[in-house]
Amino acid sequence: MKKKVLLMGKSGSGKTSMRSIIFANYIARDTRRLGATIDVEHTHVRFLGNLVLNLWDCGGQEAFMENYFASQRENIFRNVEVLIYVFDVESRELEKDVHYYQNCLEGIMEFSKDTKIFCLIHKMDLVQEDQREIIFKERENYLKQISQPLGCTCFRTSIWDETLYKAWSTIIYSLIPNVNELERHLNIFAEIIDADEVLLFERATFLVICYSERKEHKDVHRFEKVSNTIKHFKLCCSKLAAQFQSMEVKNSKFSAFIDGFTPNTYVMVIMSDSSIPSAATLLNIRNSRKHFEKLEGVKNISHASGGSSYGGR
Repeated sequence: MKKKVLLMGKSGSGKTSMRSIIFANYIARDTRRLGATIDVEHTHVRFLGNLVLNLWDCGGQEAFMENYFASQRENIFRNVEVLIYVFDVESRELEKDVHYYQNCLEGIMEFSKDTKIFCLIHKMDLVQEDQREIIFKERENYLKQISQPLGCTCFRTSIWDETLYKAWSTIIYSLIPNVNELERHLNIFAEIIDADEVLLFERATFLVICYSERKEHKDVHRFEKVSNTIKHFKLCCSKLAAQFQSMEVKNSKFSAFIDGFTPNTYVMVIMSDSSIPSAATLLNIRNSRKHFEKLEGVKNISHASGGSSYGGR
C-alpha cells in the first residue's frame, strides 16, 4: 500500500533538511552541508505492515515550480495522499510563496480532492521567543483562509527542537489505516499491566505512532522530546559501532522501559507503581509482541486480533 506524499515549498525553506533529519538520521547541525534539491527526489519509506510512504521532495527553485504547475501538473498532483507545504517564516517573498501554494491547491483540487494538507511554518527558532505564538497564529489564520474550500492543518516547526517531530508524527498518524485499532489494543495492554502510559514508536524514525495515556501529564511535548532524545542516543550508539536495543530508566517517581517491540516499532512503558518488578514489565512486553505484530498488518485486522492474548503480571 503506497501513499504518495508531496513535500513542497520555495527553495531554501528547509524541506530537504527536515526530510534528512526525519528519514535519514541526520542531526540538525549536519544539514548545513546538504545541497539544493534538483527537480524531484523520490524516497520510499516502509512503515507499519505493508504501508510504504512514497515521498516526493520537490525542488523549490522558480524554474522547477513553474514546471510542476505546467508540463508536469498531472504527474505531480495525481493520487496525492498528503501535501506538506513548507513556508520559511522569515521569507521576504511571502506573496510568491502564497502564489505557489495556491497553485498547489489548484492542482490538488483538479487531481486529488481528498488530499490531507499540512502547512509547516518553518525556522521558527529564528523568531524571538515571545513573538513566536503571535506570528504563528497570524500565519495559520491567513493560510486557513486562503486554503478554502480545502482545509489545512498548520504547525510551527524548527529542526532545532521537538516541534519537527510533533508535526511529522501527526502527519504519519493520519496515514496509518489501522491506527484506531492499534490504539484500542494499546489501551487494553496499558490497563492490563497497570501502566501510566504506553507509547508506540516507528522503529527507523522514532516518530510517535500512537499512545495510551492513563494518567494526566503536564508536559504536552514530552512524546516529541523523547523521540528527539532517543534518536540522538541511537545515533551516538551507531558512531561507536554499537546497536541500540533497549533502555531502562528508574528513579523514585517512575520507571520507563524502551524496548524493541515488533519488526517496525519500539514500545515505551511508563510505570509509577514501584511495587511492580522490572522483570514482570519486560515479560509483559515480550509476551504481547506477537499480538501487536499481527495487528500491524493492514489487511484482515479483525481476524488478526482474534486468538491472541497478552501476558499477565
